[in-house]
This record gives sequence, structure tokens and C-alpha cells, in this order.
Amino acid sequence: MTPADLDKKYLWHPFTQMQDWCAPGAEPIVIVEGQGAILRDDQGREYVDGNSSIWTNLHGHRHPKMDAALRAQLDKIAHSSFLGLTNEVAPLLAKMLVELMQADDKNYRVFLSDDGSTAIEAGLKMILQARDQRGETHRKNFVSLSQGYHGDTIGAMSLGHSKFFHRPFSSVLFPTREVPAPACYRCPHNRAKPERGADARTTRKCNWECLNDLRTVLDQQPETTAAFVLEPLVQGAAGMLMHPSGYLKQAAAMCAERGIWLMLDEVMTGFGRTGAMFACEREQVQPDVIALAKSLTGGYLPLAATIATGEIFDAFLGDYSEFKTFFHGHSYSGNPLGCAAAIASLELLADEKVQQTIVHRANRLREKTQLFWTHPNVGDVRQEGLICAIELVADFATRKPFPMEDRLGARICEAARKYGLLTRPIGNVLVLMPPYCITEPQLDQAVDALWRALGEVLPIPNI
Repeated sequence: MTPADLDKKYLWHPFTQMQDWCAPGAEPIVIVEGQGAILRDDQGREYVDGNSSIWTNLHGHRHPKMDAALRAQLDKIAHSSFLGLTNEVAPLLAKMLVELMQADDKNYRVFLSDDGSTAIEAGLKMILQARDQRGETHRKNFVSLSQGYHGDTIGAMSLGHSKFFHRPFSSVLFPTREVPAPACYRCPHNRAKPERGADARTTRKCNWECLNDLRTVLDQQPETTAAFVLEPLVQGAAGMLMHPSGYLKQAAAMCAERGIWLMLDEVMTGFGRTGAMFACEREQVQPDVIALAKSLTGGYLPLAATIATGEIFDAFLGDYSEFKTFFHGHSYSGNPLGCAAAIASLELLADEKVQQTIVHRANRLREKTQLFWTHPNVGDVRQEGLICAIELVADFATRKPFPMEDRLGARICEAARKYGLLTRPIGNVLVLMPPYCITEPQLDQAVDALWRALGEVLPIPNI
């Protein structure tokens, strides 16, 4: 049997309708090799990796520095327990991450796990246990944004408000208070009409009702709120919803005034994606807790970090008999291979040439994707750094969406494959998020492939 046959017979894929996947005639793409921003399948076909292998790969596949770091670590040890032991690489990685936070007065501490959901879960448990051990037992509630997605574990799902992802599990989720996402394109308070060529955030007409709604919720029960949790600047799985400048800074100030901790989910936005090392840097915000994963290792291995302030960490200090220990852990915490990859990735990100390349590629992406505004079914083109989202609509003037069951986004991305692009939509939002190493010709190819696929699935009517 071929790998595709074995896959269809034995595997179960995430976020995939397996009836379609296993249907007769369906031909899964079998990736066998990668180099830089290019992926190759078992038929010898090449594709631009248009979503950085689900938002993880920063420096490209088979990067020599990344590969060398892993080989060097393999010559020492691949894994050992992190419970009551340490290793050579995890402390160095923690030091690098804390220094990147640029807040010596916060006395940040780093807890290592293995993916975004577990980073979020650890953060929630840290907050709740710290509140309890500080005598703040009434602070048990969390506030989070509408359309949020923070992962697939119970705590992470409880923060989310997505009917598609979370409805079957509603009976086991704990209640959280929902506030409107500051997403200008579909905000009911935005009085501006859609304009061709204009990101809705730049033309919005409102009175910051989203912040007023947040203030109202925080003031309803400020003494019972433990933390406000959000993805800063860009809400990934919600459809790459992008927030207007100033929201995060003002929201952080509201939390600080009320003694409410701020927890940021930078699983997707971290490590340069939005043009800064962390999205919160864009507004000079220093969170109480930050969750990192995905591209922490440059897309090579599973590794996550939950970074908390000394104020939170100190709540766990005490005599053994007090049982204030953080009773939470993972078998692969502090995994040396993952830490070695993360250190190599951070060293690459510190290179000024890499930083300049990110800026240049982001500018090129913005320039090339202006073409999409000419399509009548493109309602919004929004971008932060090397994250670009193209939202499809049935009617431009009213922002009326296409029915989800039409699978337009999926059909367009499937059509793009024959033009040499692999990417994945979020509903009817097309996404381009390439590795930083992508060349200009490769970037042009990716944009062109998506444009041709869009025209194939939604032809522009002749006038």
C-alpha cells in the first residue's frame, strides 16, 4: 500500500472531515521533503509553503543552523526528566526568553510544556492557584474575547467562544465572561462604509465601543475577576481578526487599575510574525502571563512556554508541608532537543539581516496583495507583518458573507495547489503566512497562485 492508502486506512487527521478525506478518488498530498520555503510531495511536485506548516515554520525547512543544533544535541542526549532535574539547554532558553520580554522589574519565570493548548492551560492553572494561595479566593473568573480560540484542552476551550470548535463540549466547560472582539471589519459599531483598498481599521468610525464594553464587564464584578485573556493584535483561528492600534494598551491599563491580571496568547503572533518579537511590544504592554508555542522552535519540534511574573511565581513558594507547589507538568517538559532548536531559532531571529528580510517580505506581500481588492468578492485585505488575510464576501457593500457550507475558502486553496501553493483557509478567509526565508519570486508565486485560484472558483464577471 502507498503512504496515502495507509493514511486513509489507519489515520485520523485534526480539523479534517474524514469522510471527504477517505472518499474514493480523494488523493492526499504526501509531503516527503522540504527545503527553505518549498515543500515536495511523493510525486515530485513542488509547492510554496504558504502557511509556514500551520503557522510554525520561521526560517524554512532544513535550515543548516537549525539542523546543526539538533544534530549537536543528539550527540549528547535527546530527553531526560525535568521533574527535579535540569539540563544544559533549558536554563539558557529560559534566560533568552526572559530577556526578550524586556522587563527586569517583572522577574519573569518560564514554565516549559509542549504545545499551545498546554501553554494556555498551564497559565490558567497558575493564575487560579496563585490567586487562591494569595488569599484572593474570590478571584476565579476569566474574561476573554468573542470568537476566541486558545486551544483544545478544557481550560483553553473554556476561554473560547466559537460555536464551530466548542459547541459539543459546552457541558464540561467552565463559564467565562465574553467581551466583543475589537475587529473593525464586522464591528456593529463601525459606522464607516467599506472602501476598496482600505483595511477597515484605517477607516473605522466609532467611539471605541469595544473598550467601553470591556470596561462594563470588568466593572460588573472586578473583585471576582482573575484575568483577562486574549490574543494581542491578531486573533488567528477566528479568521485573522486584526485589532486597531491602541486597543491592547488601553485594555491593559484597565486591567492594571482593577488588579486584574493580563494573560496574552502569543502562540501564533510571537517571534516576529507581526513585525515585533511579540505583538504586545507594538503597544509597549508587559503581560502578567504570556503563552508561547508554535514557532518557538522555528517549526521543528513541539515546545511551549508559559511565562509568568515574579508576583505570580512567589505565590507558589513555601514549606513543603504547605503544598503550594505547582502540581502540573508534562513528560516532555524541558525537552533538550526542543530547547536546542528554540535557542537556534532565537539566535537566527537576533540576526539583523533576518529582521530586515522580514520587513522587506512584509512590504512585498502588502504590495502584491493589493491586487485582491479588484475582485468583487473580496471584502477586506488585512495584514500585520507576515500575516495576510483576504476575506471573501457575497456582497461588498453589505459585507454579507458566503454560507460556510459552500466551502469557498477550502475550494480556492485546493485549486491553488495546481499552481504550486499550499495554504489553508479559516472558513472563507484566505491566509498567507510564509516562512521568513521566502524569496521574492517565491512570494510572488504564492500570491499569483492564490489569485488564479480565486478567479477559477469565483470568476470575475465580464462587464
